[in-house]
Amino acid sequence: MSRAGVFIKQPSGYRAFTPAPLPPHPAVAMDADLVNLLSQADRVIGRLDMVTEVLPNPDLFIGMYVRQEAVLSSQIEGTQSTLEDILQYEIDASGEPQIADVQEVVNYVAAMNHGLSRLPDLPLSLRLLKEIHEILLRKGRGKHSTPGEFRRSQNWVGPPGSTLMNATFVPPPVPEMMTALGDLEKFLHTNDLPVLIQAGLAHAQFETIHPFLDGNGRVGRLLITLLLCEKNVLKRPTLYLSHFFKIHRLEYYDRLTAIRQAGDWEGWLRFFLRGVAEVGTEAVDTTRKILALRDAHLALLAEKMPGNSYTARALDHLFASPMTTVRRMESHLSASYKTANKIIGEFESLGLLREIMGYRRNRVFAHEPYLALFPSRRVVQSEDQGLPEQTTEAEQ
Repeated sequence: MSRAGVFIKQPSGYRAFTPAPLPPHPAVAMDADLVNLLSQADRVIGRLDMVTEVLPNPDLFIGMYVRQEAVLSSQIEGTQSTLEDILQYEIDASGEPQIADVQEVVNYVAAMNHGLSRLPDLPLSLRLLKEIHEILLRKGRGKHSTPGEFRRSQNWVGPPGSTLMNATFVPPPVPEMMTALGDLEKFLHTNDLPVLIQAGLAHAQFETIHPFLDGNGRVGRLLITLLLCEKNVLKRPTLYLSHFFKIHRLEYYDRLTAIRQAGDWEGWLRFFLRGVAEVGTEAVDTTRKILALRDAHLALLAEKMPGNSYTARALDHLFASPMTTVRRMESHLSASYKTANKIIGEFESLGLLREIMGYRRNRVFAHEPYLALFPSRRVVQSEDQGLPEQTTEAEQ
């Protein structure tokens, strides 16, 4: 038994972990180091919210944050899609060479947007997590893993080929899982802890419970952002930890293991808060670069295309959808095809757009200066070798 729960030997011989309810007992030891990390993370979140509000139309840019998070979170699970793949898919879903990977990322975007849209009417709850899971897995490779339903059988975490007897980690059996989920839902509704501490504890507990046959990592990462938005720590969903977890994947697993084996909640929270501060600082920097880039583009358009009433609206379209076509520009501007084509041509001559497909017809144009602020690349297979991956009875 540890402070976080207990490993119990099951009748068939394997050991499964049953978590203790949150908050931990004894309570989290808020020593000087942890208090300092919490203070840093809080300051960064405050700056992020402030700089986001300075943007002329923050909602134009939130979609890019959500898309990038979807790509990075899905890459952790082994997909090979990039941000550019998703943007091209949004233009034309036909003929994608990696349709399964792209579909998973598109599902993630839809799941995040659904969760955010439901928060004003439905508190963060088991019901909402099931709704999110259903959208996350309803199409693509996860559609056979009971989307929107908690598991009814034992699952485990480990490298490919592992079994319950040699798994890296075995979550609670179904009856104990349901009890732990009920306790977690109650914890989500408490207000006794700093919200960032609450979010860190909740994410780790959700991953320990592992209530779905597939998609636990992605739902658990969404849980962080949704909780911060529900508690009004973030006015808009601009903080995502998938990039930090991906870079520090081995430490991420080690910290979760230390919770289960030694009750080391403090070590996990130090890691989590460091991630919040680092990722939040990157997001502040990106948001400032977005603002500077838009101002520079507007100044360039005022100089080179003075008096054109379409330029500002066309530029806003590119910040919301940085890959476009003449038809999409035509629709956004409510202008003629000829006018849209002319504007795209002029933007291309100014270096704001580049045709990326090499076609005379069905041309696709990328707003590359903006895309450069959201780097995304395909995962190199060797990065994930030897790391634990989800395995379930349904996949064996």
